[in-house]
Amino acid sequence: MNAVGYLRVSTDEQAESRAGLEAQLHALREHCRRHGLNLVATFTDEGISGAAQLDKRPGLLDAVNAVTRGAQLLVAKRDRLARDVVACAVVERMVAKRGGRVVSVAGEGTDSDDATSVLMRRIVDAFAEHERLVIAARTRAALQAKRRRGERAGRLPLGYTLADADAAAARSRAGHPVQLVEVPEQLAVVERIRREHAAGLSMRTIAQRLTDDAIPTATGGARWCHSTVQRVLSRLSDVAEATADVLHEAAGRRPRGGLAETVA
Repeated sequence: MNAVGYLRVSTDEQAESRAGLEAQLHALREHCRRHGLNLVATFTDEGISGAAQLDKRPGLLDAVNAVTRGAQLLVAKRDRLARDVVACAVVERMVAKRGGRVVSVAGEGTDSDDATSVLMRRIVDAFAEHERLVIAARTRAALQAKRRRGERAGRLPLGYTLADADAAAARSRAGHPVQLVEVPEQLAVVERIRREHAAGLSMRTIAQRLTDDAIPTATGGARWCHSTVQRVLSRLSDVAEATADVLHEAAGRRPRGGLAETVA
């Protein structure tokens, strides 16, 4: 019997380290070895949240389309499919229509379609969704607490670093803006991403080219994900939009012949 594997990690750090993906792949291969299955293909979504819509999960859609009659769609755990009850049910129906079934290496009620097994799957999916919501709520609360204390929250954008970690922490506690220092090598990577995207290259292609050229990521990793490229482009877009707003606001306050005429 044939099997198609699906792997997913939700953060760029996990995708870059490969630890999560390799552990999942090992689990799938061991399952196939024990049950005499032929793992014909594996598909991956890297740096994609389990809450993402199915149309944002190209690896999962490709895996479903690769399932043939009698084959299994294998996952290390059901929360790799999604951390959403409805999304998991939709994927199961899509696979069933192709004559296959979704099987979790961890079991989780996927060995049968009797009433008890179906209930088990729904409970597992509900707990996965609940865990995602709890983690999101805790993260929001932690970030809000840091902001109330005047501390910087969130990742440093690619192209910048803190001037001095101790000095930055002191300024943050005192309520002063944290000073960032430009990193020319990283800014060159940002510009390369902007240029290649403007030339029509997809984010996956850009990520692969950066990986092939051994360009380190912001966290020092050696492997780029399309979601990392997307984040860089989003920050560029945010900066451009904020700059445009400032220019338009300034233009509205200046007399004709000043900045307004220059911007136009």
